[in-house]
Amino acid sequence: MWSAIRIAAGAVLGVIGAPIVAVSVVVAAFVYLPLPAALPPPNVTPASQVSTVYDAAGNEIGEFRPVGQNIPVRISDIPTVLKQAVVSSEDRNFYHEGGVSFGGTLRAAWADVTNGKTVQGGSTITQQYVKNAYTNGRRTLTRKLREAVLATQLSRSASKDQVMYDYLSTVYFGEGAYGAGAAAEEYFRIPVSQLDASQAALLVGLIPAPSDYDPLVSLAQGEQRRELVLGEMLAQHYLDQGQYQVAMAEAVTLPEGVKKGLPQTVVYPPQQQAPKYPYFFDYVRRYLLTKLGPDQLYKGGLRIQTTLDPALQADAQGRITSELAGTSPPLDMTLVSVEPATGYVKSLIGGRNFAASQVNIALGGCPQDLSSDPAAEVEVKATCWNGQTVAGGGGGLQAGSAFKPFTLAAALSEGILPSRVYSAPNVFQVPGCTGSKCTIHNAEGGGQGPVNVATATWLSINTVYAQIIRDAGVAKVAEMAKKLGITSAWYSPKYQGLTYTLGVVGVSPLDMASAYSTFANHGLRIGPSPIVRVVGPSGKAIIDNTHPHGTQVISKAIADNVTDILTGVIQHGTGYPNAVLKGRPAAGKTGTTEGFHDAWFVGYTPSLSTAVQMGFSDFEFKHALTGIKGVGQVFGGTIPAQVWHDYMSQALQGVPVTAFDQPPPLSVPPDVLALQQRHGINPGDQLMPAPTGSGGPYIYGPSAPNAPTPPAAATPGPVPASPAPSSTATTASTMPGSRAGTTTTTSLSPVFGH
Repeated sequence: MWSAIRIAAGAVLGVIGAPIVAVSVVVAAFVYLPLPAALPPPNVTPASQVSTVYDAAGNEIGEFRPVGQNIPVRISDIPTVLKQAVVSSEDRNFYHEGGVSFGGTLRAAWADVTNGKTVQGGSTITQQYVKNAYTNGRRTLTRKLREAVLATQLSRSASKDQVMYDYLSTVYFGEGAYGAGAAAEEYFRIPVSQLDASQAALLVGLIPAPSDYDPLVSLAQGEQRRELVLGEMLAQHYLDQGQYQVAMAEAVTLPEGVKKGLPQTVVYPPQQQAPKYPYFFDYVRRYLLTKLGPDQLYKGGLRIQTTLDPALQADAQGRITSELAGTSPPLDMTLVSVEPATGYVKSLIGGRNFAASQVNIALGGCPQDLSSDPAAEVEVKATCWNGQTVAGGGGGLQAGSAFKPFTLAAALSEGILPSRVYSAPNVFQVPGCTGSKCTIHNAEGGGQGPVNVATATWLSINTVYAQIIRDAGVAKVAEMAKKLGITSAWYSPKYQGLTYTLGVVGVSPLDMASAYSTFANHGLRIGPSPIVRVVGPSGKAIIDNTHPHGTQVISKAIADNVTDILTGVIQHGTGYPNAVLKGRPAAGKTGTTEGFHDAWFVGYTPSLSTAVQMGFSDFEFKHALTGIKGVGQVFGGTIPAQVWHDYMSQALQGVPVTAFDQPPPLSVPPDVLALQQRHGINPGDQLMPAPTGSGGPYIYGPSAPNAPTPPAAATPGPVPASPAPSSTATTASTMPGSRAGTTTTTSLSPVFGH
């Protein structure tokens, strides 16, 4: 019968091709097609098929498996309040209608066909269970027809309580937890039968998008969803006003934030064995959940070779641990390294202690999506609004002047030459803006004579860059940042002005390292990836990133000119002397935000791009990076630049020195998964040849030319003795999502220059 449906639907759509026909086919399936005599057996993926993760050399670094598989949950264990929460949020007519919502299915089919892709679900609880148990979740027109027919048959042959039990026993709640029994143990460490209204609402709130609403990643998102479900339970009279108020008072809290005597919904971190490299492992998990989904990741028996260089990861962790020694949370630090020629993420540290907080700062987040609101006047939409970006929570971090290279690239693309001269006044008044909050200041209030674009970049002169972005166009800068890889870059003239160039948009360290790597790669953009290849149980490659392909997003001439100017930042600008790599060309940019809340150094060589960020991870408060490790005021050119230098010096040991106009050393990843399949062994370090004399990584393929470092350009003016802030202006407008987990009031100049 399913073949007949598939042929008929395909034939009609192929001939007519109109959206109305697709919707009519859905209706006809219910009216004319006979239902099957019996339900087929549900699809069950063996839970024993654990997915194993390896580093780039084949050393096992962790595994993915469902949690709580052995927790016995009976139909009587499911509390009434959990069933009420599910009905309120997912299918308010569950107990009163059949297994299919005709209106919802028609609306979903119409939206999917007219948009040319799947955009709506429109499913009842019964349909959701059928999708998971019978149709493998594939969302095509034919599958929707089959799903609808099977849901109708199931509703005729099983009681509502049985369907609800089957659904709650199999639905995915995030963090590897399948079923309500596993979820109750994973998040709250209690049996499912003991869930109260607040806990039930939090779990049910996860169902539509567990990765997005995970309270361990974003308390704000988890709390918002909990309150939404509780509101639905009140509106549908499952809770009275008193019960609703009691539940609402039990706000979501992590264990370290528990306050005695107050009602709280405490959410605990995962109980699975911690992997060796938790932040990078978390990145792999989020990346593969986006690409493959939870069933294939947690139950698919995959073998996953990552891009992780264990030596670089260990060195990055060691340097951050050492730098933060003697300090206390919420002071935090992140580091991300990306290989420009491949996009491989070689190391990633997202904070000081993954066990204490599962917010992976290195991955950042996505600002509030305003694209559907005409009043927001969004001219450039963020890439992350498509839902495919790997995020770690919150809305990202302001980058300060580390954002200026995107303005530079846009300006060069618009014909503004590095030699163009601008005035560098002490204060620049934003055109069309009045009041004390419409001015941009330079470092320590000092102005100077006319300077060219290159010098303004080296010395990070804010008042000059305000004029550059005015000439290039703010929207053009936003588009440039987006093209280069800043997935959170968006622009609205209502919320943002010329201070866009000073880093008011929230960004992630991963995006920054990746975007700068595009400059190193001569404008060829290769998106970041933690995966070399993923192989299924049969040995067939599911993901193969061994030969990554890129897109030329800007011309080689523009990229190389940006690089040429950014080398001056290190040689005689705000990155000097801490970021100077002895005997090796390098380019980069410092960044410091208003109030010294965040400090950055992002820099690259031909073979490695690395972002270092230091700041405070309690995103509700504004602390200053002052008096840290003996540094009075932490600018991007101080601690971050020094950490970048020390890390890069070690990471590049044994890598041939090449100039930016030469190809970087070749590095071909070994096919460790194929070796395992052939020989049944974990090659690990056995696969790697003996290290080179310098102790550095082995270079596969032909050696690259060993060129001397080009001489540094002559310093055009006095070298600043030490970095200093270059902007103190603030704004009154509100910019959604400019800081992880918060909304800040910074649409005009809230950043320092260095």
